Amino acid sequence: MPAQQKKLIFCAAGLLSLACALGTAAAVGTQLWVRGTILCTTGALLVNASGPELHKFIGEIQYGLFSGQRVRQCGLGGRPFQFSFFPDLLRIIPASIHVSVILFCTVLVVFALVGAGFFMFNAFGSPYETLHGPVGLYLWSFIACSCGCLIMILFSSEVKIHHLSEKIANFKEGTFTFKTHSEEFANSFWTILVCSLVHFLNALLIRLAGFEFPFSKSKDSGTITGAADLMY
Repeated sequence: MPAQQKKLIFCAAGLLSLACALGTAAAVGTQLWVRGTILCTTGALLVNASGPELHKFIGEIQYGLFSGQRVRQCGLGGRPFQFSFFPDLLRIIPASIHVSVILFCTVLVVFALVGAGFFMFNAFGSPYETLHGPVGLYLWSFIACSCGCLIMILFSSEVKIHHLSEKIANFKEGTFTFKTHSEEFANSFWTILVCSLVHFLNALLIRLAGFEFPFSKSKDSGTITGAADLMY
């Protein structure tokens, strides 16, 4: 492939990595990871609410990795409540999983920035056949894509398996009991999915630029070296 086309491909991959780093950093600080509704089961059972009356007992909840808000509805109107994971909710949430999600988000941002830098270096500089070259580009893209997948798996398990929304909804509630009525992942969660797909796309762009995967390349070079040794 001509050098000019390789530069364009590397520039595009670098800009995509930079956009992913900025997008992930912005997503971490938002409350748009999970959005849903919560049902006040205690209040609904007290008045035997059903049908249209049930809406008077359905509140809203929205949260991210650090904070969130909920609106509790128990028949007397909505009452908003702001909460923070650190340090308020550490005793009721799976703290190890939650901290791991934040840690992998940080690693994703760092390696996305590193990948963007090396893509630009290979576009405008003279690539070395070390971590500056194709091997390094595959490595940074693979690590960033793996971190994105781990973030989605860990956070999904925290929300769905450990019932995070219900734990948050029942935080400091002694009289009323709340149950998740509906729940969906919001924009920030899907931003991580898009970033993971982008880093996978970057690996395909490296291959499109004409670079073989480092595993197959090293295998071939080892075979040629062995044959040369046998000749002499």
